[in-house]
Amino acid sequence: MSEPSPYQAEPVCPRHPDRVSYVRCQRCGRPTCPECQQPAAVGIQCVDCVREGQKTMRMPRTQFGAPVTAGGRPVVTQAIIGICVGVWVAQMFSPAFSRALEFWPPASRSEPWRFLTSAFEHSPGQVLHIMFNMYALWVLGQYLEPLLGRLRFAILYVVSAIGGSVGYLWLTSPQLDQVSGIYYWTPVVGASGAVFGLFGALLVLNRKLGRSSGPIIGVLAINAVLGFVLPGIAWQAHLGGLLTGVALAGVIAATAPQSRRRFQLPALAAVLVLLALAAVAKYSATDPSMLLSMGSLGA
Repeated sequence: MSEPSPYQAEPVCPRHPDRVSYVRCQRCGRPTCPECQQPAAVGIQCVDCVREGQKTMRMPRTQFGAPVTAGGRPVVTQAIIGICVGVWVAQMFSPAFSRALEFWPPASRSEPWRFLTSAFEHSPGQVLHIMFNMYALWVLGQYLEPLLGRLRFAILYVVSAIGGSVGYLWLTSPQLDQVSGIYYWTPVVGASGAVFGLFGALLVLNRKLGRSSGPIIGVLAINAVLGFVLPGIAWQAHLGGLLTGVALAGVIAATAPQSRRRFQLPALAAVLVLLALAAVAKYSATDPSMLLSMGSLGA
């Protein structure tokens, strides 16, 4: 007949067998040393149980599906600003580089990337042009990017930029040079079309959230007036970007519920397809002999 040993081993932490611990995890009951102890709603849990519990927790999200992260940086906004500044510096050293990216309707017919790349360019000799656009982008991006998430915000900026170019294409016509007798179409550069798209999205999303947009409406009104009063401003790109941003935000707001969210990306892609069809329709209706250009406008 065997008898129990009078010696009973001291409890040790499973992660650190050299450490004795009389404190046990409230979830699994195993000993846990001070290094592995994590405060819980009731008592102490070990790090393994805390990690396991985090896997089953649902990450909090905004109304539009973006993950809620405390202290998250607007990474996409910062990246866009960095690209714009880098492109602007390159423009000052290489006029050919600048011409290759600007939105010029005759060239953009066979080089469609110009519909987007022009939104990363700015007038090389006008510091205020890029400063104003980047400041507006920074202010709007800090609000919209955490609200929408990085992917939706990037889509909003890119498609709004393309919408600004399409708006300029549709709302301008080739001009006849009285001296040479040649028709020309002025190129355009600048992020304003995309920025106005962010303005438009902000109005729609704030309405969806029940928030006031009074100051934003004032800023839009001022910029709209300036576009008609000051020379060298492509107000057509502003309007095209604004309407595109409103449409994109309308899609995001309409598909915000979890049950509809699977339709969101296809619907956003549909807006891009409509812009492409609008550009094709405009080119088809334009006499190819009139697709000449000179000069440059800022957006």
